[in-house]
Amino acid sequence: MNFIINLLISALVVFALSNVMPGVAISGYGSAIIVALVIGFLTAFVRPILGILTLPINILTLGLFSFVITAIIILLASAIMGDSFHVDGFWYAMLFGVVLGIVNSIVGGLFGGD
Repeated sequence: MNFIINLLISALVVFALSNVMPGVAISGYGSAIIVALVIGFLTAFVRPILGILTLPINILTLGLFSFVITAIIILLASAIMGDSFHVDGFWYAMLFGVVLGIVNSIVGGLFGGD
């Protein structure tokens, strides 16, 4: 049950950010749910691989390269979703990922997410 609530909250945040940010477009709330699932899947399976491959750069930049990995995950989600979810470029993807992470952390903390 907690997974469904977190998914719906993430979808709501994705939908709200797409309406606020100029470089992000989404076709509807149903697409936002799918985008939240795709981002969650990519974060669970692709991010650890990218983290291992870029470990030396991440150490040299004191962890700041993880923002680049987040932007890559968002751009991959945009490529997978096609016309339903579109991010204009790398910087919009980085900003979207950072804001999405911050808002999800705040909302998860408020609702006692695991």
